[in-house]
Amino acid sequence: AMFKTILVPIDMAHAAEGKANIDIAAQHSAAGAKIILLNVVEEIPTWAAAELPANLIPDSLSRAKEELGAIAKATGQDLEVEVRDGRSYKTILDVAKEKNVDLIIIASHRPGLQDYFLGSTAAKVVRHATCSVLVVR
Repeated sequence: AMFKTILVPIDMAHAAEGKANIDIAAQHSAAGAKIILLNVVEEIPTWAAAELPANLIPDSLSRAKEELGAIAKATGQDLEVEVRDGRSYKTILDVAKEKNVDLIIIASHRPGLQDYFLGSTAAKVVRHATCSVLVVR
């Protein structure tokens, strides 16, 4: 099946995977499809935020926008770039709804201990998304 609006969440710590997923998105896109790259800057819990500089989030957001913009530009494709702050899986689902996405392409990281307890972002997206989800291993 070919898709019209594809969302590719990109984790800056795993940028190489993200770039590979952009290629996969291109293979699954209908003519004139829109591919949206999304980076979520994780919310910092309030108890931790008290210890951190006040401008940390705005700085992280603008740095993420720059990095994601550079990734988008390097592909030579016309990609939409979205940077949000929030909880990864919830933000991915929100953007998918808002942008009327019909396919989410997400990397599945080998679960560490914290994923084992919390359920990984990919698992939560698969469970709650109302559109198709392609999990790349």
